[in-house]
Amino acid sequence: MAKPEEKVTFGQRLKQIGMVFSFTAKRDKWFAPLVAAAVLIPLALTVVAVITWGWLWLPVGILLTLLAVLIVLNLRSNAAMMTAAEGQPGAAAQLVENMRGDWRVTTAVSSTTQMDMVHLVLGRPGVILLAEGNPQRVRSLLGQEKRRLAKVIGNAPMYDYIVGTGEDELSIRKLRTTLMRLPRNLTGKDVNALDKRLTALSARPNLPKGAIPKNMRPSKGAFRQMRGR
Repeated sequence: MAKPEEKVTFGQRLKQIGMVFSFTAKRDKWFAPLVAAAVLIPLALTVVAVITWGWLWLPVGILLTLLAVLIVLNLRSNAAMMTAAEGQPGAAAQLVENMRGDWRVTTAVSSTTQMDMVHLVLGRPGVILLAEGNPQRVRSLLGQEKRRLAKVIGNAPMYDYIVGTGEDELSIRKLRTTLMRLPRNLTGKDVNALDKRLTALSARPNLPKGAIPKNMRPSKGAFRQMRGR
């Protein structure tokens, strides 16, 4: 059973916001000036409003200032996170895991020792394969996964993307938008049924090919006993 989500206290929330502020400020040179503008402009307008119409405008001005700061923080922190994530192995899977909606991610269903990997995403659009790494090597991995999954997904649509910065590759900055724009081809029941089939496929043991090692072979006496039964 899924564990209930733990409630985040006000202090923890402030700590998280502080960490995001610090992270963004280190990676975005425009963040501090934009935050300053988001504070000074609404406060200046608030002072004018208070002088003109009275103190009732003070709470409104404070709320508008906080809202402006949060908008700047949200926009610039997302951009900073995308910049930091570019080229990092596993970044695409982590981004999808944090998206809103029913996105079921299996990381690195196929990979190489050179950190090339293919992630499996299951959602309302269908089956989605996200590849990260060297384009030549991940194309081979994608082909293998397509053939493997085609045996069990039936008529469910399958999409595949190579996440990167090169030509014909999907930038990680556009990954969220691209997935959200995909058509909703499956119902919730379809997704659950497909999830079970994919889980069963992954659970099948891969038997080694070739001769059985000597230390794993049954003794000759065991065969005679079986024939005698």
